[in-house]
Amino acid sequence: MSGTHTGNPVAARVRRLEERLVADGRVTDGELDAVLAAVLDGASPLNGARVVARAWSDAGFRERLLADANAALPEVGLSMAGGLQEQRLMVVANTPERHNVLVCTLCSCYPVALLGPSPSWYKSEAYRSRVVREPRAVLAEFGLDIPDGQEITVWDSSAESRYMVLPRRPPGTEELTEDQLAQLVTREGLIGTAAL
Repeated sequence: MSGTHTGNPVAARVRRLEERLVADGRVTDGELDAVLAAVLDGASPLNGARVVARAWSDAGFRERLLADANAALPEVGLSMAGGLQEQRLMVVANTPERHNVLVCTLCSCYPVALLGPSPSWYKSEAYRSRVVREPRAVLAEFGLDIPDGQEITVWDSSAESRYMVLPRRPPGTEELTEDQLAQLVTREGLIGTAAL
């Protein structure tokens, strides 16, 4: 596990803790790597896209997803379990009145199982600090112009809670299958830095 996010003070602290656990004989590097591999196994933005496609196609699932995402995920064969404890997931829906965008101001907390490994810009100090202060300007830099009348809500992830954006379904997609709908969704759309 060494060598990842070496410039991140939280990652350095975690690595020191890992080294102490290994030195005390409580765990091996191989066991730690196995936990990480299990967390990342199957982690992909395609998982989040499948969730979105189901929510676009099934109003009942959408309602359950927005009310309790952890309880709804097993309906599509997914969960937020992994590591030592289940992470709480909240799905926030974009509407004509509100656009949602995700950040983790403390580090880079992120629903890896649904979105795959986080993009480098998500972990950058510039993104983490600016999107909270000036979300409209940051989104414009991503090529996403939010109309002045549309509110922007910035959701700050934590070690206990993760977020995923439910993008708005594009018009003219009523005849598409769930698989076809899932192909429209990007990781950036699931973070909120793109419309889809």
